[in-house]
Amino acid sequence: MTFQWRKWDDAPHWRHECVYLGSDAWGDWVGQPRGWRSDRPGASFIAEGPNVTLVPPSADFAFTVNRDHPRGLRVYIDLGWQVRWSGDPLVAVGIDMDLDVVRVEGERGTWVDDRDEWAEHRVRFGYPPEIVTHLEALALTLESDVRAQRAPYNDATADAWLDRLEALGAGRPA
Repeated sequence: MTFQWRKWDDAPHWRHECVYLGSDAWGDWVGQPRGWRSDRPGASFIAEGPNVTLVPPSADFAFTVNRDHPRGLRVYIDLGWQVRWSGDPLVAVGIDMDLDVVRVEGERGTWVDDRDEWAEHRVRFGYPPEIVTHLEALALTLESDVRAQRAPYNDATADAWLDRLEALGAGRPA
């Protein structure tokens, strides 16, 4: 399956090769085994370790957790809009809204990232005020929840899905 992000102006953004893992009380989970691709205009990356992403029913973020990331990146939450399944059951979509919540193992910890890009794009793309207010508050809530390891942002919840991904033994997509 594919997780396809775009920007507010409909410009293409990240496209991730993924596999659907299942759902729980928090939403749907997809995974990306080590070696699978993520591409955007001008850049391409290969997953250096397995990762899983929660697509919650709120449709305003995607929560990704990495295992064995070489730079210690554990959590990356993309705040978004209309993060959901498309009409194609093999394609999840979302609008990347710039703000991210990041947790790195070690001294740096947890923080809200890309505030500068958020400020610039709010003006350039004319984000509606109610979306701005909602996502700014959500970023702070998610930062607090990640820092406190509240479910589903705790290691145990994500590790269960990472274990499921690794049990699949998924190779390169066709």
